[in-house]
Amino acid sequence: MQTPYYYYDLTLLERTLDAACLASRPYGYCLHYAVKANADPVLLRRISARGLGADCVSGNEVERALECGFSPSSIVYAGVGKSDREIEFALRHDIFCFNCESLPEIEVIHDIACRLGKVARIAIRVNPNVDAHTHHYITTGIEENKFGVYLSDLDRVVNAVSEMPRIRLLGIHFHIGSQITDMSVFRGLCLRAREIQSRLHARGVVLPHINFGGGLGVDYEYPDEHPIPDFRAYFDTFSRFFEPAAGQQVHFELGRSLVAQCGTLIARVLYVKEGERRRFAILDAGMNDLLRPALYQAYHKIENLTSTLPALKYDVVGPICESADCFGKEVALPATRRGDLIAIRTCGAYGEVMASRYNLRDLPGTIYSEEGIFPCKI
Repeated sequence: MQTPYYYYDLTLLERTLDAACLASRPYGYCLHYAVKANADPVLLRRISARGLGADCVSGNEVERALECGFSPSSIVYAGVGKSDREIEFALRHDIFCFNCESLPEIEVIHDIACRLGKVARIAIRVNPNVDAHTHHYITTGIEENKFGVYLSDLDRVVNAVSEMPRIRLLGIHFHIGSQITDMSVFRGLCLRAREIQSRLHARGVVLPHINFGGGLGVDYEYPDEHPIPDFRAYFDTFSRFFEPAAGQQVHFELGRSLVAQCGTLIARVLYVKEGERRRFAILDAGMNDLLRPALYQAYHKIENLTSTLPALKYDVVGPICESADCFGKEVALPATRRGDLIAIRTCGAYGEVMASRYNLRDLPGTIYSEEGIFPCKI
């Protein structure tokens, strides 16, 4: 197989889905998969077959979810910049709910619903001002940023929605960020959600759904020791600190936690360059194949799959004409030579889905474990 390519362990994906479904089942929670994490059709069909819904952030994601077996009645559509064409597509397919982020957006959805003779079901995404304590690029629930309705505006938005005959307000939606491993952050979200729900109840507004989004993180440093996140602790936190109203359905939108560990980027060493103070392993994969290290300064475990020689330290870099095209600095690897296979782990989320053709490079390939091709040690 020509490198670079993404390798997906479908057995691990199934085990992870088992764990998430088992941990949520006692509470009756409704799970949606965040398609933005990985939109690979093979993975999506596996996930939809488990009965999960889909959380989409573009019209094309809604279309991909429908193609891969997700029921329209289980699709939620979020995002701060839905176009008229995308809104119309979602309305024509009668999706479950729009997660709406501003009053101007709701007004546009209402106008389009009126034109089509449809009723649009919505949840209002509230910015709860809860700090996720993660990278600032993936923290979305603190004031003031582009996401969600601010708490100070919530009453005004609810009042406006009540005057729109083609809008049905189903619930409140939150999403405070990504790669969260501290359960106290989710406890803080629960407490804020209780405050908001009590405030709405005092006005006589009782909503049938509440959506806590996602954000559960994974272990990038020790993927073999912790291949499956602690879903039990995650859902138990919400069960202990948030009591839904009678008959209220609680929703979650999990992405990274379901697919991150099942994906690995496989690359080949093109050259080893010896500098005066540094040693570079130059791969045939670059930031166009895996953007996270350049965009977020994210850590991924890097392994040499074909060398058993004593370890040396390398800056592991790609071929792109950008200094940011670096997967890791001072990485301890067995002595590495041209042609060695390199595995960059925990790439199932925000890996292939963010790949581009920058420098007019080819997109990475894809291999699935069931095809019977197994890179060494994977």
